[in-house]
Amino acid sequence: MKMEDDAPVIYGLEFQARALTAQTAETDAIRFLVGTQSLKFDNQIHIIDFDDENNVINKSVLLHDAGEIWHISGSPADKAVLTTCYSKTSESRVLTCAAVWRMPPEWESGSHESPDDSSNNPQTLELLCHLDNTAHGSVACVLWEPMGDGKRLISLAENHVLLWDLQESSTKAKISSTATLEGKGQLKFTTGKWSPHHNSTQLATANDTAIRGWDLRSMSDRGSAEPRAGRVWSVRYNHSHDQLLLTGSSDSRVILSNMVSISSEPFGHLVDDDDLSDNEESQQEDKGKEPLQDSIIATYEEHEDSVYAVEWSVADPWLFASLSYDGRLVINRVPRALKYRILL
Repeated sequence: MKMEDDAPVIYGLEFQARALTAQTAETDAIRFLVGTQSLKFDNQIHIIDFDDENNVINKSVLLHDAGEIWHISGSPADKAVLTTCYSKTSESRVLTCAAVWRMPPEWESGSHESPDDSSNNPQTLELLCHLDNTAHGSVACVLWEPMGDGKRLISLAENHVLLWDLQESSTKAKISSTATLEGKGQLKFTTGKWSPHHNSTQLATANDTAIRGWDLRSMSDRGSAEPRAGRVWSVRYNHSHDQLLLTGSSDSRVILSNMVSISSEPFGHLVDDDDLSDNEESQQEDKGKEPLQDSIIATYEEHEDSVYAVEWSVADPWLFASLSYDGRLVINRVPRALKYRILL
């Protein structure tokens, strides 16, 4: 059965969760990784495979016994390698630490279960190395160099930006440079994104309600944008069509916006001359099209708790996942009408 394009698919985890990532190095299968937050039980990473032909979710479960997972991110070069930020108690205070892990070889052997099956003997992650930055405080998130070889990472800890080099098959991590966010009050990073453009030299960070840009060549602060109202937990732009912007927020909504003003293709997909049909009149019709305007395309309300993470699929640019704190993962698609308007 072929799925309805606009029908959401919902998967429920048995634990609370706020950590979600697409498996960055996987470009064929639609796959997401979700990390749980449980104080009483061993925490888990759920490997979520979405079969869009049959509208079915399959899962595998890995144990993450280091602690509650606050952030998760997949290597751009190796499907089996990932980072987590997790909390642990050290000298009677709770710290959020970060580490690089490898999935066991069995995870990709086809031992998927349907979501209703119990996980009898989940495998455990192999620790590759800690990103040991206890001197800089708790880690908010870890970012891999986009389109990189899986050797460079950034961690955001309190008000520090730390650039790491992974060495010896990712079993050692060394800080290569640092920068500090200056300003009044107790400034702390909440999240960030390493831009894939400009030769991966630009970084955007958020500290509560302010967005700030950084130049990684000089580790210098490039200034901040105006503070935003409300608490937006996650912002992701589409990898293939950067006018499509997803946000997840504390009001339990996911909003898909069409931000033409920041798009590199403001009037839809740019087509090579070779790809055009012999019918050249189509070009003239396109020139007469009304330009698209910045707008909210759709508001998704399948969640009942704060939406802490939204992520685009790497394998399918028209599909995305969202995760709320109650452990509900929802898979949705860009509305068909807008998809065709961008493409045609």
